Amino acid sequence: MKLFAYALREYDELGYLDACAREMGFEYGWTSEYPNLDNVGLARGYDALCIITNPMPADLLDAFHEEGIKNLATRTIGYEHIDVAHAYKLGMRVANAPYPPEGVANYAIMLLLMAQRKVKLLSRQSLAQDFGLHGKLGKDISTSTVGVIGTGRIGATVVRHLAGFGCRLLAYDPYPNPEVAKLATYVDLDTLYAESDAITLHAPGLPENRHMIDAAAFSKMKRGVTIVNAARGMLIDTQALVGAVESGQVGAAALDTIEHEEDLYYLDRSRDVLPNRDRSVLMAFPNVIVSPHMAFYTAEDVEAMIRNSASALLAFERGEKTPFEVRH
Repeated sequence: MKLFAYALREYDELGYLDACAREMGFEYGWTSEYPNLDNVGLARGYDALCIITNPMPADLLDAFHEEGIKNLATRTIGYEHIDVAHAYKLGMRVANAPYPPEGVANYAIMLLLMAQRKVKLLSRQSLAQDFGLHGKLGKDISTSTVGVIGTGRIGATVVRHLAGFGCRLLAYDPYPNPEVAKLATYVDLDTLYAESDAITLHAPGLPENRHMIDAAAFSKMKRGVTIVNAARGMLIDTQALVGAVESGQVGAAALDTIEHEEDLYYLDRSRDVLPNRDRSVLMAFPNVIVSPHMAFYTAEDVEAMIRNSASALLAFERGEKTPFEVRH
């Protein structure tokens, strides 16, 4: 198999890809550029494509198909950026790349702790040499009720790890996990909203989940609730969140992902005027943390993303099944 990787980072992913190629026996080429209609020719002569969170609409898939690309893998768990149905119409098989849940789960817990203890405000004021205590009183999560929405691999890990803090745990998922039920109480969403001091989101980015946290949902929550999102930006209606922060209904938010973040991460945009007003507004609040979609970014997870996407493409090449295949 000959694999071509787009948007590959030389400073971390390349080393793992090279090691996998030598171990698994495939050839590869790569570029740091994101795939587009102007650079599809870079993949000419290769069998398989490896991408990250860049959009892969039908016209781009058509172009790669014409260049001879047979299969596609994304180095991410999410695959909503790929027109999967169209890929399969072209005969391309598609894979994602699950990775250990601990990295994202622990990052979400870190965000929760930072939000509850007002770390953004503390950091800002320390830079200004304001070492006073006024307005910096935090809340200990050990005395909090934390609601976890979505108890798949990551959400279940969040529950397991939060249990060590001693907080009361509520959970919501259409498909309850018996192991999670030993540590958290499954409730309906309205109960979770009404009783949680903090809510952390771990639901998938399915169309039906778009804006699941909207103005109506915020109105059902405790006043001063903390919101954490290390899952998908589209889960939260950003305008509703801004309004809830401004009114005080949301006391703090910690977001690793927001709506309309395409073409921002993982690029150096430090010299650009960003056409993203939502991010600018959120970043301006002293009680809202916005990190650049990097909850996954651990050595363990990056290696797994490379290894699992490569192994899936090898399985496709051999006509074999793989647990990483995305069904349309």
